[in-house]
Amino acid sequence: MSIQQLQSVEESRRVLEAYVAQHDTSMVAPDAVFHDVASGQDYIGREAIAAMLDYVYHVAFEARAETVRTVVGDGAAVLEAVLVGIHTGEFAGVPATGREVRIPLVVSYRIADGQIQEAFVYLLVASFLQQVA
Repeated sequence: MSIQQLQSVEESRRVLEAYVAQHDTSMVAPDAVFHDVASGQDYIGREAIAAMLDYVYHVAFEARAETVRTVVGDGAAVLEAVLVGIHTGEFAGVPATGREVRIPLVVSYRIADGQIQEAFVYLLVASFLQQVA
């Protein structure tokens, strides 16, 4: 395992902003890990992370993330957002409902070597279930 170089606040902000703008997975390390806290599922590697993002934003929902705020430090960033869109496919065991949803989302990122190395994704599934029940 190589020693990773944590990023300055400015570099961490640049990486986060580039990633968040379009879910640009080139800003994600090839061996990064995204932890879905609600399901306990880990997505390992850029391809798995890209597939997860595609599923959430284009299959389960036709959605976008609206940023509420970001907090950026040396080698770390936190994004608070709301996933806003239409429930178009199976999610959390619920078939597509066609309903509009607004689901709170927080993601904590570890950034090193100019890329996102790890993320903890907190999507409030209980809020989703209340909206589609």
